[in-house]
Amino acid sequence: MSSQRVTDGCLICAKHRGDGPLVGPVVFTDDLVVVSHRPAGALGYLFVETRRHVATLDALTVAEAEAVGRAARSAAVGLRAELDPLFVFSAIAGRAVAHFHQHVFARHQGTPDELPWHEEWADAPTGDAAELTERLRAYF
Repeated sequence: MSSQRVTDGCLICAKHRGDGPLVGPVVFTDDLVVVSHRPAGALGYLFVETRRHVATLDALTVAEAEAVGRAARSAAVGLRAELDPLFVFSAIAGRAVAHFHQHVFARHQGTPDELPWHEEWADAPTGDAAELTERLRAYF
């Protein structure tokens, strides 16, 4: 990690240590990024996070940005193949947690049209996220 190393107070740093409420099944990891499934909720909601504690997209190194892009694409391809969703969406977030993370998630077949793209459908399919993450690893 760089000089922007944070160990206390960051939920994503804690997650990477295996602690806290955000820990979910890991799909892929390398020296720059971690891809994991959301610990609860709809099947097919992934996070692509930098290992280094860095808050914003413009603060990423070129190598980190490239790794995030590759991982997000691999996640989307895997979700499309394994879940057959209507869409696979991606959003970069960071206000609530000042550690770069990109959401990559399936909008499942049958989701009501009036539901905004970013809201989770209460009747979305649930299932074994660990089993799905095992299948998704083949796409990385």
